[in-house]
This record gives sequence, structure tokens and C-alpha cells, in this order.
Amino acid sequence: MPRSQRNDNFIDKSFTVMADLILKLLPTNPRAKEAFAYYRDGMSAQGDGEYAEALDNYEEALRLEEDPNDRAFILYNMALVFTSNGDHERALNHYEQALELNARMPQVLNNMAVIHHHLGSQAQECGDGDEADRRFDLAAEFWTKAIRLAPNNYIEAQNWLKTTGRGGADVFF
Repeated sequence: MPRSQRNDNFIDKSFTVMADLILKLLPTNPRAKEAFAYYRDGMSAQGDGEYAEALDNYEEALRLEEDPNDRAFILYNMALVFTSNGDHERALNHYEQALELNARMPQVLNNMAVIHHHLGSQAQECGDGDEADRRFDLAAEFWTKAIRLAPNNYIEAQNWLKTTGRGGADVFF
């Protein structure tokens, strides 16, 4: 039984009813509607912490979905699951694929920066200064791109770029 048919709380049921109504009214093809249903079920499973189920749904949605922007958001959500599971390389791979489809997703750039910063901190703790610097430079690169797309966001990243001297002056204007 699809997840959308077994939601037991009022908010999930309401969202499912609204989404089903929208799907019936929108002039989209059946394949796109099916892709959205899998995507919706993936989001629901992800919200419940059922990551394996979420990934199964996202993979099916990705198989069905043809729109590049929608595919980018599916890949983005898959990357969130991989990040939650500590699979940083797989998450970075999915974020990169999302950016190839839609380069204007500051949330993807931010999340990539966060992963590289985390990996840089781990390398620093292990005494690997070269790897730490490489990862911190990548974090700075991704945060700079994210800030350029969304200048009013990522204030902590802007502060980190300023305090570490890793950001160019043009990032802050």
C-alpha cells in the first residue's frame, strides 16, 4: 500500500487529499503524476525517518520524472538522506547531479559547503592539515556561490568566510 494511503495523522491526510486534488486538476501526463506520487511518498517517509523507504520512492520518482528541475529536487532530497546516514561522498555526488540540472539552488551549494567543512574539521582533528585546507577551500567555494545566489542567507557562512579570510570582498556586497 502506498504511504500516502496509510497516513494516520490529520496533517498528512490533509496534505494527501490536497495533493491528490491538485494532481487530478493539473494538465500533466500520467507519468509525471506518478513521479510526483512517489516523490510525495518519499518526502513523507523521509519525514518519518524511514530513509530506506524514502530512497526507494525517490529512485522510482527519478526514473519516471522527465522535468530537469523536478529531477534536481529529487536528487537534492536523496542527498539529504545520504547526509543523514553519514554517506557524505554519495551525498556530494547527488548534490552535484542536482546542480547539473539546476545551477540556481543555493540550498544545494550550502549543503555541499557544510559537508566539506565537516570533513575539513575531521581532517584537522586527525592532524591532516593539507586535507583540512583542501576541504575548507571547497567549503568556501560553495558558500561563496550560495551567498551570491541568496545574499541575505547563510549569515554564519558569511561570518566564517570573513573570519577565516577565505571569502573574497565581492561576496559581502
